Amino acid sequence: MFRRIGNTVVRHPVWTIVAWLIAAVAIVATAPSLPSNSDESSFLPKSYESIKAADLQQKAFPSAFTPSAIALYQRTDGGKLTAADKQDVARITTELGKKHIDQVQKVVPGPPSKDGRYDMTLVQMDSKNAGQPKQGDAAKALRDDVKALAKGTHLDVKLGGSAAQTLDQQDSSQRGQALIAFGTFGIILVTLLIIFRAPILAVLPLVLIGLVSAVANGLIAYATKLFDLQANSSITEILIVVLFGVGTDYFLFLMFRYRERLRAGDEPKQAMINAVDRVGEAIASAAGAVIIAFLALVLSTLGFLKQMGPALAIAVAATLVAGLTLIPAVVSLIGPKVFWPSKSWKKEPENARFAALGRGVRRRPALTAGVSGLVLVVLSLGALSYKASFDLASGSMPKTKESMVVQDQMQKAYSAGAAAPTDVYLSSTDGKPLDKSGFAAYAQKLGAVDGVASARMTQLNKDGTTADFTVTLQYEASTDKAIDAVGRVRDVAHADAPEGTDAVVGGMSSVYKDINAAVNHDYRTVFPVAALLIMVILGLLLRSVVAPWYLMASVGLGFGATLGATVWIFQKGQGHPGLLFTLPVIMYLFVVAIGTDYNILMIARLREEAREGREPREAAGMALRHAGPTVAAAGFILAATFATMMLAGNSLLMEMGFAVAFGIAVAAFVMAMFFTPSLTALIGHAAWWPGHGDRSEVTAAGTGAHGSVAAPGSDRDSVVHDRAGRRN
Repeated sequence: MFRRIGNTVVRHPVWTIVAWLIAAVAIVATAPSLPSNSDESSFLPKSYESIKAADLQQKAFPSAFTPSAIALYQRTDGGKLTAADKQDVARITTELGKKHIDQVQKVVPGPPSKDGRYDMTLVQMDSKNAGQPKQGDAAKALRDDVKALAKGTHLDVKLGGSAAQTLDQQDSSQRGQALIAFGTFGIILVTLLIIFRAPILAVLPLVLIGLVSAVANGLIAYATKLFDLQANSSITEILIVVLFGVGTDYFLFLMFRYRERLRAGDEPKQAMINAVDRVGEAIASAAGAVIIAFLALVLSTLGFLKQMGPALAIAVAATLVAGLTLIPAVVSLIGPKVFWPSKSWKKEPENARFAALGRGVRRRPALTAGVSGLVLVVLSLGALSYKASFDLASGSMPKTKESMVVQDQMQKAYSAGAAAPTDVYLSSTDGKPLDKSGFAAYAQKLGAVDGVASARMTQLNKDGTTADFTVTLQYEASTDKAIDAVGRVRDVAHADAPEGTDAVVGGMSSVYKDINAAVNHDYRTVFPVAALLIMVILGLLLRSVVAPWYLMASVGLGFGATLGATVWIFQKGQGHPGLLFTLPVIMYLFVVAIGTDYNILMIARLREEAREGREPREAAGMALRHAGPTVAAAGFILAATFATMMLAGNSLLMEMGFAVAFGIAVAAFVMAMFFTPSLTALIGHAAWWPGHGDRSEVTAAGTGAHGSVAAPGSDRDSVVHDRAGRRN
């Protein structure tokens, strides 16, 4: 199949390129816009208690005041607010309400702090658009207006709250995207220049993958709208890295094989056809593993992971098609001039360093496997200290952003939970009005819960069938202590609800508790399904039952090592209270799926060497010698491109960038180069049971197996000519 694909695109390169250009223009021109949502509650299904509470609030208290923005005032000299200052705050609040800013429904004065140093203006917005860009726009207008109204006074005013966080996230996201894009392009350009010493080859993947990126983004927008998926602002940054990182990997796989075929004496066009034929299965299998792993996210209960999975799968699928069609067509059209001005492509390098590493693996496979495995196990111990953080807002932007400064100041000036109170909604089950005589006792029981600062009945709906008890926690809403406390509030609210009533608990801490439950569900569901499907792909590729088990075990060990290293650096080293709750899921999929690429490439080359008649240990050493440079180059570029996410300036992308970059580096430079080949050498022929994937060509022919599918990267038509001088 891959030979037919290679033959078609190489024989008709112009038509292939034209078809891609037409598709790109059509998709980009007609694709819908991709909205962004940063409202955490929108990520959860309606079956969770926090969402039931939010729905009940909308029905029972449609005009209930829930601030979306908070203007926080303090004196410029840091002293207590004077009577004149308080008059200025009242004036600003009144005039701000008269502005009639889009999305703003109500502007009211807020409570002053107990120490008299702070005061607030509370702004309610349309709850239907929570987390949407239009509320970010409203926050920008509010921020500009409130600062203008405070001019000439002794007040310093800052705007915080969820709408202001949406605005600051948008700004941070745009800055992060630019830094990540420039960093990714720079790394790919410089690395390819060093590897090939050819400017055309260095620029070519950036241009071609840029075209693929436009197509992929259009297809993702179509899928998001068609299947009504949630969009999240962090996906754009991840997409840049996935498209250019993975795309460059596949470009390298193809170009290393194309160069090898040219050195073997193939005519240029035939060399590209042979390259697609031989490396196509490895690329397709690697991409298939990544796509399957990403699609496993559809099983997630979190809305933005459900969208992220298909989005990344579409991106990788588009990259795969480009790797097998667009890239071969363009390179075959240019021919060997693509390597200009370097002439080193004409002769095979000695690969002395990788040859030495290969000899080490061949001579001492048990020691190599033991040392590399021990390193992974030691790093994995850090994973035992993992803690989750649920504060997406502060995680997705620097602490210096105005909304984050307001959040920190409010935690110090008011009760830590005052900015995001918890609400207990008590409703009658028979539709009759509630008995008000039990309200005080019920509020007292809620207030006595460990971790609760205060609890009181604040409002009753017009029918008298639902009461809202506002519970203020002692802790900031996203902390572990707040999540534990809201769990205790739920227990008391349910157990002590008067007869004939039902209670549900809402608020951000309740949302975070449900997100925690949803993530734990995903760990039990997504992880095993993704691992099982990747094992099936490996089994089909290698025609083996044994190899997929230890390959997946090694990748799983790499995941543990990556999580452990991330915990040690960010939780232990930098003092983060926890790692973002989505990090293990995302890291698992990237490290397991993309990390499997390098195992596939190495094990495929090892099988190729074994089919030339080499014994398992010798085959492992030779595989490292010849596939090592490709794995090293691809692994370095992909790890470095993910590391550019650390430039975005927020803890979310910094943690994610480090974790995935470290995981890919471990997959390429520890697992693929040492752990996997040494284990395969130790297991020997049994690694290929029940098939005979490592049989030599002569043996295979003698047993009637010659017609089996060639190993990815093997070149049967020139195996003797191309390898005779390499035997030891």
